[in-house]
Amino acid sequence: MTSCNIRALGHFVERSRVVLPDLCPGQRPLDWSTRMRIAEGAAKGLEYLHDTAKPPVIYRDFKASNILLDREYKPRLSDFGLAKVGPVGDKSHVSTRVMGTYGYCAPEYALTGQLTKMSDVYGFGVVFLEIITGRRAIDVSRHSSEQHLVQWAEPLLKDKTKFVDMADPSLEGRYPTKGLYQALAVAAMCLQEEASSRPLISDVVTALEYLAASPGDPPPRSSPSRDGKGSDGGEEGKRKLHSSRGDQEACASSRDREENMGRI
Repeated sequence: MTSCNIRALGHFVERSRVVLPDLCPGQRPLDWSTRMRIAEGAAKGLEYLHDTAKPPVIYRDFKASNILLDREYKPRLSDFGLAKVGPVGDKSHVSTRVMGTYGYCAPEYALTGQLTKMSDVYGFGVVFLEIITGRRAIDVSRHSSEQHLVQWAEPLLKDKTKFVDMADPSLEGRYPTKGLYQALAVAAMCLQEEASSRPLISDVVTALEYLAASPGDPPPRSSPSRDGKGSDGGEEGKRKLHSSRGDQEACASSRDREENMGRI
């Protein structure tokens, strides 16, 4: 596989946008749907470590540069050098020396050294915010008030009228407004100061499955027939009838996903 076929997500946000024009000439910024699928896949990686692995594993250094993307932008977690076996039994945390990457560490872990699954959820929230905004977690090239991504985002996340201003400019407005709001809401919950207020990674996955399945742009509307044929007659009518049934099933599925989204 060539060097352009597998890259770390961190390289994409290294240039304050999710794109690699200099490493892979002609490559355009990742679209909204691709970004949501990357976030979904990365969250599922954490979900496996937290809920499926026996004993559970805390990744501890979840950051953009530890997420590898293949040619189809499917993410894979890498570098488990700082991973720790999670608490078992009646233990709520693992006490350890504070290690990780500045800008991604959960505040309670940085202060106390007490590591929990929620520490990973916080790190995921930072990466998800990077994916949405195209900014790096720490960027000293920016104005002092914008160098720390989470600190820059905190006041904006409290004001929905500012949400559009947080979207990566390279998207050029090509994203669903509702999807942007929901994505930022998920990121905000993951970045809660109190670890107990953050969602489980399984709930985050549920939300992201909905966002990744939602279309990036509204589908084009079909224009009415101009040849005078009835829309419910002949083969064309049958095709439209099947299409209508499919749309109804899709709407039902969408409602189910929205109900799941409401859990988080």
